[in-house]
Amino acid sequence: MEAHWRSIIEHIGEDTSRPGLLDTPKRAATAFKFLTRGYEQKLAEVVNDALFPSDSSEMVLVQDIELYSLCEHHLLPFVGRCHVAYLPEGKVLGLSKVARVVDMFARRLQIQEQLTVQIAESIREVTGAQGVGVIIEAEHMCMMMRGVEKQNSVTKTSAMLGTFRSDARTREEFLALLQLKSGR
Repeated sequence: MEAHWRSIIEHIGEDTSRPGLLDTPKRAATAFKFLTRGYEQKLAEVVNDALFPSDSSEMVLVQDIELYSLCEHHLLPFVGRCHVAYLPEGKVLGLSKVARVVDMFARRLQIQEQLTVQIAESIREVTGAQGVGVIIEAEHMCMMMRGVEKQNSVTKTSAMLGTFRSDARTREEFLALLQLKSGR
């Protein structure tokens, strides 16, 4: 990967032998490997059996999980927040594991729409929940730094599965809980 970064840098007209760029191909390769580390992770390993028996059937919401990803179309970052809720069915997932599931999928080349669905489907698969709701709000550098260059645009996507899709009251509770903290 280092050789490919060297080639890319040279193709834009830079001199990779100048002092500021001598180690850049190596650093870029290391950074890119870190930014896409989600490919090396499997859902079962991330969850690591952190499922606990529970009689609760009330909504579990983990809000404002920071996420960092790379747009699969331009390899530019998009950053934002993810909100994940589910209705347990006999077991709950360790809270930190919810954030780890978000990170696992975010650290792959992505489009926000698919990322939202992948998180929701994985949480449902792991927990067997009655329903799952996921909302992502993100800013995309591919819209801000190039193309239309719109600095204040925010993209919001949602995935509603099970009771979050079929029961308007469940969906409304999820949205209301999000607004309580944010004051929006």
